[in-house]
Amino acid sequence: MSTSQKTKYLSTTALSKELKVNVKQVFQILLDNDLVKRVDDNWVLTEKGEKVGTKKKHPKIGEYIAWNENIKNSSIFKTRNEKDVFINATALSNHFGVSKFKINPILSELGFVEKSIKGWTMTTLGKSIGGKQCEYERTGIPYVNWPKSILQNKRLVETMNEIAGKDTEPKEEEETKSSVDFRQKYEAKHRAADGHYVRSRAEMLIDNWLYMSGIVHAYERKLPIEEDVYTDF
Repeated sequence: MSTSQKTKYLSTTALSKELKVNVKQVFQILLDNDLVKRVDDNWVLTEKGEKVGTKKKHPKIGEYIAWNENIKNSSIFKTRNEKDVFINATALSNHFGVSKFKINPILSELGFVEKSIKGWTMTTLGKSIGGKQCEYERTGIPYVNWPKSILQNKRLVETMNEIAGKDTEPKEEEETKSSVDFRQKYEAKHRAADGHYVRSRAEMLIDNWLYMSGIVHAYERKLPIEEDVYTDF
């Protein structure tokens, strides 16, 4: 006697978790492959989509699209390049083990994003590393998604290690002679009001003004670029 196995269905959110891809990215892939379309601000199945998906009803959220779980093995998800996979700030915070409320301020400090009236907008530097400006459909609040490659971004990894109190990579002995000579010639002997030791009286006056004005600042912070370049402030 033969028995038919009941088909298991996944919501698009559950599917995104299985694929470890942002749910908006999953919807975009489904849209690109003509499995769904937008009608009156809602996602609906196309004729093609009805072959692998169906409508389900939840007592709280109402109707939603569910997919045959076998779709997760479809080639439409396997042909994506890693550079085309985007992750959000929450995924970043989970990866680095920091609060989701801290990740955007950290990205801002690195110059990748900047605070808007509500939400976060991408900077030119953020765009150069592959950031994608987005906004929430219902509220219009802006946010930024990032290519998966940001997880290996040198400056971001170094910053996260510093925040976690981990030792960063030891300085290579290939540091340029001019940089070494400069640091030896102009030692940081001037103590500013906030305790920073700086290299000149002019820098001390700048540091004191920043401190007395209540402006958060750093001294000789690495720029968020591949080269080892430091700012004064």
